[in-house]
Amino acid sequence: MSANTAEELPAVSVIMPVLNEERHLRTAVRHILEQEYAGGLEVVIALGPSTDRTDEIAAELVAEDPRVHTVPNPTGRTPAALNAAIRGSRNPVVVRVDGHGMLTPGYIATAVRLLAERDAANVGGIMHAEGETAWEEAVAAAMTSRIGVGNAAFHTGGEAAPADTVYLGVFRREVLEKLGGYNEEFIRAQDWELNYRIRQSGGLIWFTPELRVSYRPRPSIRALAKQYKDYGRWRRVVTRYHRGSVNLRYLAPPAALLGVVGGLVLGAALHPAFLAVPGGYAAAILLGSLKEGRGLSLKARAQLPVALATMHMSWGWGFLTSPRSLARRVIASKAPEPGAVGGNLAGR
Repeated sequence: MSANTAEELPAVSVIMPVLNEERHLRTAVRHILEQEYAGGLEVVIALGPSTDRTDEIAAELVAEDPRVHTVPNPTGRTPAALNAAIRGSRNPVVVRVDGHGMLTPGYIATAVRLLAERDAANVGGIMHAEGETAWEEAVAAAMTSRIGVGNAAFHTGGEAAPADTVYLGVFRREVLEKLGGYNEEFIRAQDWELNYRIRQSGGLIWFTPELRVSYRPRPSIRALAKQYKDYGRWRRVVTRYHRGSVNLRYLAPPAALLGVVGGLVLGAALHPAFLAVPGGYAAAILLGSLKEGRGLSLKARAQLPVALATMHMSWGWGFLTSPRSLARRVIASKAPEPGAVGGNLAGR
């Protein structure tokens, strides 16, 4: 890269919402600071009310590198943290990274290049789930398989192309300011909701497999079930908030849940023939696990069907039980206004 090219590169602000991330925070920040990017770089960590050593580790990172800053997020909510970090940042390109996400080498340079080449509002890539235990390896395999998450390119990969949404995202700051940032009423699904507004405003969301972020899955069945229940619950809110945004992929988990539960009840009460539906689902999960479990340890392969079923059933339950009152509250809330995130490109 020539000196002139380096001087023309836009400075980048990496925003990171964190809550109880002592396990991965230091490594995640190291993956950011070690990016080979010739333009300016800052990291803004939005600190929620953690109960572990997250704040202490963040303070150490600030003391060790002047590019790292922190801002408070007393609510602990992810969209509020993201907006607080945007307000506390200053650069024209905004990169979202989670406290347990690990950027791969060249991530920022590639994303900045694609923003310019595609004239995109947001670019992103693959959520590359990687486990550190047998259970996490099973969840990672489930989260990167079509039987686990459908045809979402940011989970399973695919060709570079326009997309409905991408994992995390690298944004033009001007787009975030124009749309008012993240809608803080969306405790979950805030990425999908923001990307929907970007597309409705005429902006391009660009997916590319060139971008990968290593992701650490939830460490237990209970944590995974809560995560996917929340996903389903808030995706239903999105479909009620933005009419017409639902697609068949979102309806598959609730349909599977209704089929399994209905088949078990009717099979026990009326006729064993109704057990064909839950039996068929179980067979599909087992066969899919044989395929997706190749290369995993024996312990991880044994847990893969559990991970898949937990994801499907929890997502479906969250979607079906998402209260209309929650959607009404979101709909009645004040929508983000242009400039609401308070962008300040001149400095803090």
